[in-house]
Amino acid sequence: MDTTQLFKGVLDLAVLAVLREEDGYGYDILRRLRAAGMSEIGDATIYGTLRRLFAAGYLTTYVVPSEAGPNRKYYALTLAGNIQLHHGSKVWRGFTETMNSLLGERKKP
Repeated sequence: MDTTQLFKGVLDLAVLAVLREEDGYGYDILRRLRAAGMSEIGDATIYGTLRRLFAAGYLTTYVVPSEAGPNRKYYALTLAGNIQLHHGSKVWRGFTETMNSLLGERKKP
């Protein structure tokens, strides 16, 4: 099964979950997602997702100077982002319960 489409479907929720733990800049967020097992996520995909979540009001940004190059734009959850994460988590858990039930071994009558 190609997991690329599955990852795209849950990327917003995954980014919000990563930022719940700690604020981060684009490449840092990408690195954390890949370390968690989402290795197929591309650079362009993550930046588009961050822009979309920011435009939706789920993220805020701030700039931190970097000693190794240009300043870094950090992303952090807003209150709306935390609410969306909570709601998305409930939806995800319900979805996975349904899929686990469908994919699990059925008892014979």
